[in-house]
Amino acid sequence: MSDTAYQVLARKYRPASFADLIGQDAMVRTLKNAFSADRIAQAFMMTGIRGTGKTTTARIIAKGMNCIGPDGKGGPTTEPCGQCEHCKGIMAGTHVDVIEMDGASQTKIDDIRSNILDSVHYAPASARFKIYIIDEVHMLSTSAFNALLKTLEEPPAHVKFIFATTEIRKVPVTVLSRCQRFDLRRIEPEVMIAHLQKIADTEKAEIADDALALITRAAEGSVRDAMSLLDQAISHGAGETTTDQVRAMLGLADRGRVMDLFDLVMKGDAAAALAELSGQYSDGADPIAVLRDLAEITHWVSVIKITPDAAEDPTVSPDERARGLAAGEALPMRALTRMWQMLLKALEEVAQSPNAMMAAEMAIIRLTHVADLPSPEELVRKLQDTPVPPTPRGPTAGAPAGGPVTARGTPARGGGAPVTHSPRAASGGAAVAVATVAEEALSRFASFAQVVDLVRANRDVKLLVELETCLRLVSYSPGRIAFTPTETAPTDLAARLGQKLQTWTGARWAISVENGSEAETIAETRDAARLENEARAMEHPLVSAVFAAFPSAKIEEIRSHADLVKDAAIEALPEVEDEWDPFEDD
Repeated sequence: MSDTAYQVLARKYRPASFADLIGQDAMVRTLKNAFSADRIAQAFMMTGIRGTGKTTTARIIAKGMNCIGPDGKGGPTTEPCGQCEHCKGIMAGTHVDVIEMDGASQTKIDDIRSNILDSVHYAPASARFKIYIIDEVHMLSTSAFNALLKTLEEPPAHVKFIFATTEIRKVPVTVLSRCQRFDLRRIEPEVMIAHLQKIADTEKAEIADDALALITRAAEGSVRDAMSLLDQAISHGAGETTTDQVRAMLGLADRGRVMDLFDLVMKGDAAAALAELSGQYSDGADPIAVLRDLAEITHWVSVIKITPDAAEDPTVSPDERARGLAAGEALPMRALTRMWQMLLKALEEVAQSPNAMMAAEMAIIRLTHVADLPSPEELVRKLQDTPVPPTPRGPTAGAPAGGPVTARGTPARGGGAPVTHSPRAASGGAAVAVATVAEEALSRFASFAQVVDLVRANRDVKLLVELETCLRLVSYSPGRIAFTPTETAPTDLAARLGQKLQTWTGARWAISVENGSEAETIAETRDAARLENEARAMEHPLVSAVFAAFPSAKIEEIRSHADLVKDAAIEALPEVEDEWDPFEDD
């Protein structure tokens, strides 16, 4: 048995100098220039996704600041020797002057005080600089950030700060403004594949190129994730790892078979698509992984349809690249976007379903049945070419027999003499004043429609419905209403209407019930307008063709151009985002 404990690849091949960092050329160049010109910042902020080397870069910077070289005479450098006591202590995490703090577990002001504030003014014990490295700095509380600000802005000459975070938006701008920021990029696929191949060769492990491409795709730009997956793949293959072994390890479906399933779905072949899905399931593929791969292929084909250069991806095999380009040329964008939306919904359903395979099969059935649906342009063209049977002319069902009714038609309103008020002799001037006030109050209601608006404004829903459906107006004048009630009208409608109007206007109203009026109620007039609009719509050739093709269809709503313009104006109003408070506690 070896005396040396096994180290995972992510630790064994952790970069020890700037030269070892991959894919971060811009940051390395900036730091080298800063060190060469002796313009080393007081604080650095490293940000990026997981596994791109934020903490490793922080340690390399700390080494470069404190390296004294093998002879003990060197100064700050971007090429630390790795042999002096400071380089060795920093990489081992045991150096007394390089304090590493985990912001995720030490979030309070007391942690900042004990780890930083109480010791920041003391000179380094042995190194050139005292360096504080805080990982996941965005996890610090508001009070902890506030306590750090003053020291961060004016630190002692012997103190440097290096922060690392994956959530740069959660770091207060007051802290960001005091730091030199470096955004560590995702590693490009070509660089990642070459790096993994180099490590595999060093480890004397045989692994297929396509397997390295699968690992690179699964890592999504994270070096640490890629190294962990490579470590697992080498163990899985016992020295010689194939693409199928890596695919099985990652729980992925065969990419070529997923492309086959994609083609069958887009052709609308439900039976063959279900058989292919069942075959992949029998071979161990996870149904939700298959749908996720379908969504990924749909997105990829959509992108290369617009920008064919995107197909030149080193993680994609030549055969898959050719099939993707062919699909992009053959499939319309509407079909691809529709499939994308349906797959997003299907992924939610499969994740929540007690039987993932059943949910996936239902999703495939839906996808195949909508695959051959015509586009709106094709549907309109087809309907225009369809012969339409002649539409019988005559009054529309439910509409009044006597001529068309306008959309905004109102009930016929009878005249009536205006109510006059004779002042009582005993009241004198006071009675005249009261009568004048009453006349002024009633003058605001020149039409019955204004009375209805008054009821609506006072939110008396019951009375409003009764006025619209139970009242056939005989005559109207300000202060006097005569109507014929419908069969469904309540017996106390006149009394309640008079009482309400007096309460709201401060004037007496004469409400009388008369028989014999055949006038339409407000609701009947409104329905007549709707029916007229429907009849006019039915006269349009395209609408007639739709009803000829779909006999059971019905008109749900008719909207005018003015309505559409109004809705568009409302939708165009800018949304006001919540104001971000950088000091809000997590």
